[in-house]
Amino acid sequence: MKKKLILSFLVVFSLILSACSSNSSSTGGKEESKGKLDIFSWWTGAGEEDGLKALIALFEEKYPDIPIENAAVAGGAGTNAKAVLASRMQGNDPPATFQVHGGSELNDSWVAADKMENLNELYKEEGWNDKFPKELIDLVSKDGNIYSVPVNIHRSNVLWYNKKIFDENGLKAPTTFTEFFYVADALKAKGITPLALGDKEPWTATHLFETILLGVLGPEDYKKIWTGDIALDDVKVMEAAEVFKKMLTYVNEDHSSRNWQDASQLVGNGEAAMNVMGDWAKGYFVNDLKLVVNEDFGYIPTPETAGDFMVITDTFGLPKGLKNGDDVKKFLGVLGSVEGQDAFNPLKGSIPARIDSDVSKYDQYGKDTIEDFKTANLTPSLAHGSAAPEGFVTKVNQAVNIFVTQGDVKQFIGSLKSAGSELK
Repeated sequence: MKKKLILSFLVVFSLILSACSSNSSSTGGKEESKGKLDIFSWWTGAGEEDGLKALIALFEEKYPDIPIENAAVAGGAGTNAKAVLASRMQGNDPPATFQVHGGSELNDSWVAADKMENLNELYKEEGWNDKFPKELIDLVSKDGNIYSVPVNIHRSNVLWYNKKIFDENGLKAPTTFTEFFYVADALKAKGITPLALGDKEPWTATHLFETILLGVLGPEDYKKIWTGDIALDDVKVMEAAEVFKKMLTYVNEDHSSRNWQDASQLVGNGEAAMNVMGDWAKGYFVNDLKLVVNEDFGYIPTPETAGDFMVITDTFGLPKGLKNGDDVKKFLGVLGSVEGQDAFNPLKGSIPARIDSDVSKYDQYGKDTIEDFKTANLTPSLAHGSAAPEGFVTKVNQAVNIFVTQGDVKQFIGSLKSAGSELK
């Protein structure tokens, strides 16, 4: 009997040891995978990838004992990455931190779903509350709490132009819609494509339309559209649609088979004169096409938007439920530092989100944009998820796609009004 009891005890004890060993091994592996900082983004192109690598290298220099991984997902101007991110977040498997545009894309998607930790204390510890513009902090805040750290500022409302074409034809970059159509007619008469467009992905045409909206309505009324204070069938919105329709008569015939880089390339190569795109296009001109700022290409705010700044900010936050949240905060600390922003942005083609960065590290476009940003009227981008919820943006993209093909203003305005239900 005694022997049986001893044997039973030994069997049970060995099973406990085995279970503990198994649990320890399993937990150890889990902690190791959770310990790595996977930095999730869609930055895989020239310039943006270089900037991200520079930021990661700076973090590794400061924190060599914290493993970090570039977990960028290529393709679709972020569409592919956002689909993967949604799957991970909904499956309670968030990355350590992820790229998200400030504004609606952050607040209506992830903060509203209670997926993000607030960063109020981090901002206090790092002294950031007076280092980022208040309007920018507002874009990454909801209900009085701050949820992400801006790494950069992009300007959406930029008209890029080939300086050689303009100089040879004695033309000046247009500052008004009247000037734009005058220049476009003059170029068209010479057999030159006035405006390059690449709307293989629908957001690029929406991007063009939002700059026209801003030009027609002005910054205050433009912002009132997204709050419902100005109707989507307002007379000014209809006027913007008419301008959009006319502008589309000057684009390259193969626009639907090109992406934004292809359209920028037309301008860079002198096959088209102008292109409306955010200032990541500058990174493409310089890094991919090896063009020189203010020699090969010039830049100006899109017509009627001088003094206005359609702002797009890439930000990173802290998802809930992470075991390595303190390490994520260290990465965010580097990302939000002067050193981090000045390592990233000159390569990305954007400007720093901080107001105290080293201006000498930026080219003339960067210097000009940094100055503009200090005094401009800031407005959120529709095409890039800052102005309105994702459901609305998706429906607008669809409506714009149809409009580019059919040019029916009445139908277009009706589609916009119908999509307005997503704003409530």
